[in-house]
Amino acid sequence: MRMSGAPATPATLPTDAERVRSILAAAHSMTAVTDGLRTEVRHLDGGDPMGRLHLHPAEPGGHAEHRPAIRLEFTDVAPTPVRDRVRARVTIVGRLLTPYTGEGAGFPNGSDSDSTCMEFGQAVLETADGFAHIGLEELDAARPDPLAPYEAGMLTHLLDDHADLVTLLLRLVQPLPAASVLRALPVAMDRYGITLRLEERRGHRDVRLPFPSPLDDVEQSGAQIQALFSAARRRSHRNTLPA
Repeated sequence: MRMSGAPATPATLPTDAERVRSILAAAHSMTAVTDGLRTEVRHLDGGDPMGRLHLHPAEPGGHAEHRPAIRLEFTDVAPTPVRDRVRARVTIVGRLLTPYTGEGAGFPNGSDSDSTCMEFGQAVLETADGFAHIGLEELDAARPDPLAPYEAGMLTHLLDDHADLVTLLLRLVQPLPAASVLRALPVAMDRYGITLRLEERRGHRDVRLPFPSPLDDVEQSGAQIQALFSAARRRSHRNTLPA
């Protein structure tokens, strides 16, 4: 417990609610399940569904129980060719307060006046670390990571055009990667830092390389990434792992 008057520990990871909001902001597709039917919505184009999906608190006394149940499913897939590319899954469950007819109701092809209102049940984030349940107030208060819409392009650019710099970043990994590591690939990037996946013959592990300070917008990313490269160059040891 932090004592009163003590400085807060700087955040180095997104909260679960921020992670959910970031996944939604970067989503290009989702699955909507209602009335026993699964509808694949494939053209979100990175537009945050929260802009047209209106989540409402549960009505006292459960008066919406007669409403159709709806479940929205999102899958967060790493943009780089790592092992086990599914990084997270997000599920939002609730009950419809207005009709939902698929892509024409508040999602990609709907007009600005189209929207889907639902009574919020819960949001569930599933990662390799387990499950987290996020409430409506927490979800409303969170903001998407500023890098979320750009992360895929930034990671693929780093890997495709600057693979040598990925190898350079290994100098920052502590303890040093073992000789059993076959390759290292960037698997994630957010306002707090870059995550590398170290793949071995049997399994893999992820390592976080934090930025000197969290980003407030995408324009700051270049300087922060360069700061990591500079720090890696200052390390004396060499690493010959393939990128």
